[in-house]
Amino acid sequence: MDPIYVTGHRNPDTDSIVSAMAYAALQNALGNREYVAARLGHISDETKLVLDRFGFAPPVRIQTMRTQVQDLDYDTPPALSRAVTISRAWKALQSDRSIPAIPVTNDDGTLYGMLSPSEIAEYDMQTIANTYAENLPIFNLLNVLDGKIINEAGYLVDRLSGEVSIALPQQNENLLFSGKDSIVICGDQAAMARRAMEMNVNCLIVCQAELPAELRAMQTTTCIIATPFDAFKAARMIYHAIEAGRICRTEELDAFHLTDFVDDVKDVMLESRHRSYPILDENDKVVGTISRYHLLKPRRKRVVLVDHNEMSQSVPGLEQADILEIIDHHRLADIQTGAPIYFRNEPVGSTATIIASMYQERGLLPSDRLAGLIAAAIVADTVMFKSPTSTQRDHRMAERMARIANISLDELGQAIFSASMDNKPTESLLFGDFKDFHIADHDFGVSQITCIDSKRMMERKDEFLALMKKTMIDRGYTLMILMLTDVLLEGTQILYLGDEEIFSHAFNTPLKDHTCFLPGVVSRKKQIIPMLSALWG
Repeated sequence: MDPIYVTGHRNPDTDSIVSAMAYAALQNALGNREYVAARLGHISDETKLVLDRFGFAPPVRIQTMRTQVQDLDYDTPPALSRAVTISRAWKALQSDRSIPAIPVTNDDGTLYGMLSPSEIAEYDMQTIANTYAENLPIFNLLNVLDGKIINEAGYLVDRLSGEVSIALPQQNENLLFSGKDSIVICGDQAAMARRAMEMNVNCLIVCQAELPAELRAMQTTTCIIATPFDAFKAARMIYHAIEAGRICRTEELDAFHLTDFVDDVKDVMLESRHRSYPILDENDKVVGTISRYHLLKPRRKRVVLVDHNEMSQSVPGLEQADILEIIDHHRLADIQTGAPIYFRNEPVGSTATIIASMYQERGLLPSDRLAGLIAAAIVADTVMFKSPTSTQRDHRMAERMARIANISLDELGQAIFSASMDNKPTESLLFGDFKDFHIADHDFGVSQITCIDSKRMMERKDEFLALMKKTMIDRGYTLMILMLTDVLLEGTQILYLGDEEIFSHAFNTPLKDHTCFLPGVVSRKKQIIPMLSALWG
């Protein structure tokens, strides 16, 4: 059963992480076990504090929604050891003729080569001109001939070589085997068998006949094998006793891993002419094969988006995935779908409030631990209900979740926002809650750090501005904003880089040394982005 990933935005905050976890838990509780909570970035210290407090592990991290080899309905033919006979390999190929080639492996399961009917046919044609069979494992020979050893000397032999000769019932010796380095095939021909044994040929194969007891007891180094096959079939099957590893293709092997992207696989296939390619796992062991027709209808990954509906904030490769649902509380952005989906967008301060409502609608009470987690997400995203995005519905739902969890919202908020940030690296602070935006022709980034002592954070102003400048150059931004939102002051200290006239016009306030204080501004979503959108039309 392929998973359905529930994921928030990049650089996830507490609301994004908790909403994904709570919605996946809701679906699992309703019997839809394929839903899996996921995240797109590192867990912030704030989120880690919340998860640890209520005893939850972080969701699984995913890197992309691009279609990978593991999403294809690839073939899983038997991966044969290089030591098996080509007779067995041929049977494997014939068991499913839709598979153009099978992988040949080393003893540890790693790839050795690829074997197709063409390699076997080419080898078979070569045996017509070159009748010398070289270095055949005795086990292989007994297997392909359905044979058994009938003399003591045969048990001392492990490998056999020789010119393959069928001893016809005639006396013209120049048409018969003439040397010891031979594999002689005979029928009910005691005289011919005796001659072969006296010459100590490497092997005597007796077809559909009994060898007299006196010959079986005769002193010889010849290995004698009895087979129920006729002479013609035995002669052909001898050549099929060689190992598959000796004739398979071992050069110019293009192999793909399960995690390789299908787009890259297509490029490789366009430059080669092979009909089948091996697939390897993370340990380079063979797990299947892929052909061009597998690329026609790949299984797309499935995803539910929470707390965002903007491509630049979502998982890379989203255009190659099937979006099943979107649950959000932000402005409508640019995500498009190929079919109608369930879309729930409500003007509340936290996506976790919407998820909690869905528990109520389905008649399912969250556990006390999960209720505490949801309450923490609402408190964090509404900045203890001081954000202009906060609603009475957020407050009521947080209170309900707090009662279920038997916790205090005030104490929870203090714990979330009073965590010390003094020793955190500048990069960790700047990108802990960071979002990319594209409005009109402007690409820019807005970071938000929520704290209870913005004055102390401003002591690191130069560090922040230096990193912001580097980020603007690396990402091609036209501007960049850092919001130091102070819960106690109920406002935000701004650090700004870019065209200062843009900011001055948007917020009707001048900047001094790239900074200003915006009283009452605590929401990126409702107070910063809308002003810039209005400015640029």
